[in-house]
Amino acid sequence: MATSEPAVPAAEPAGLMSLTPRQWLVLLMVQLSTLLFGMTITLANVVLPQMRGALSATQDEISWVITFNLVATAIATPMTGWLANRLGWRNMMLFSLLGFTVSSFLCGLANSLESLILFRVGQGMFGATLMPMGQAILLATFPRHLHATVMVIWGFGAVFGPVFGPIFGSMVAETYDWRSAFFMIVPPGIAAMVCVWFALSDRTERGRTRFDWTGFLALSTAIACIQLIMDRGQRLDWFESTEIVVCAMTGCVAFWIFCIHCLTTPSPFLNPRLLLDRNFTVGTLVAFFMGALSYVSLVLFPGLLHDLRDYPDSSIGLLLSARGCGNWLAFLIIVPFSRRAPRLAVATGLTLQTLAAWEMAQLDINMTGFDVFWTNVLQGFGFGLAYTPMTVLTFTTLPREQITEGTAVFTLVRNFGSSIFISITVVLLVRSTSANYARLSEFIAPYNKSLSFPILPDAWGIETVTGLMRLSKEIQRQAAMIGYTNAFHLVAVVAAAAIPLVWLLRGAPRAP
Repeated sequence: MATSEPAVPAAEPAGLMSLTPRQWLVLLMVQLSTLLFGMTITLANVVLPQMRGALSATQDEISWVITFNLVATAIATPMTGWLANRLGWRNMMLFSLLGFTVSSFLCGLANSLESLILFRVGQGMFGATLMPMGQAILLATFPRHLHATVMVIWGFGAVFGPVFGPIFGSMVAETYDWRSAFFMIVPPGIAAMVCVWFALSDRTERGRTRFDWTGFLALSTAIACIQLIMDRGQRLDWFESTEIVVCAMTGCVAFWIFCIHCLTTPSPFLNPRLLLDRNFTVGTLVAFFMGALSYVSLVLFPGLLHDLRDYPDSSIGLLLSARGCGNWLAFLIIVPFSRRAPRLAVATGLTLQTLAAWEMAQLDINMTGFDVFWTNVLQGFGFGLAYTPMTVLTFTTLPREQITEGTAVFTLVRNFGSSIFISITVVLLVRSTSANYARLSEFIAPYNKSLSFPILPDAWGIETVTGLMRLSKEIQRQAAMIGYTNAFHLVAVVAAAAIPLVWLLRGAPRAP
């Protein structure tokens, strides 16, 4: 009679403690590069007031430091896969980190607004590949049962970069100057390159893949022209300027070439067939709105707190880091919430961002640090709550072979939404401030009896030049505050407009 052998219990999947030294080094390298790129996104926002004074720039001019960096990031991100294939993973990461570190160093040396924008473009182009490459390296290096764990670790790095950027950047800028905030990126950038050299020593193989340069250059030209129109239109009186007209015509021609080329070439830069997938199309549109909400408050608050409330840079950095803290808090509930009701999670996150922006629009000139802190925490929490399930729903019905291409489109649209909306809100701020200053100044006249009341401060007396200058400065502060509240109202409207789109997404298919 045959005896059955006892069943051998299946071995439990090994955990993090079973990782090899090289895998730990890979994890450190990816975390460091992701953290660096995340820091530079928010670091420049905190030192905007210092840079504006040092480079003699206006409010709308200094915003180019942010918008052109985001445009460069958006344009360069879709090239990640092609560059990684042509150069190999190690060479690709070394090339990106070297260019990113050198660009950061040159940003600190810049002595004009034009040179600073140029180096920020380089920073965005070289840094654009760091986050998608880091994610791909982790998924390829670690076993499948550890993917969720390493993605959470990677996510912490992606979140803490925007938190540490304002804190350390503002502290260094206040102790020394704004240039030091860029210089502090250099040492960890060199350390990341050393990690890449040893961690990816076996990832040097190269391939040969075709890249659609016609589509890439046409789309890049169109995006750059749109951004230039938005950034320079206010100063040049829009279409009264020959430069703006030429930019508009060039952009239209470039976009027409891009569309025709995508529809006729067998291997386009961005495949229009992706738009046939309903979830991907709606999700990408929502990503555009989410991108618009990403950084606009980080651009508005430094000028608001520095110019109107005389906050020091270190305090501004701490207050802006609250947004990253809100993102981190969302990590605590996002996994169970998005599994049970992903569309509700996205809608809830957008609703919280609408509420946060609406509360920001209710701030006045006497706002406190706590008012800024809790509204930024709420906005960060809402963004973190909406972004992950929105990304999952966008790609849940897309065929596996199209996910890489879809990710490139998704990232490009999101970053373009960030850059274009920053420009729009800055234009609204500048125009609204000017219009309200003119309107409020109409009341300053000897015939206005309210200006002769005894309760009016002596410093605002209209009989002296000094009094008129002080009164003009106060009117400018009040007009600027109205401009900021109008900008926050626009943010609230954009966040609210994205909520109905969420319900057009199909839910994730249930596992059989």
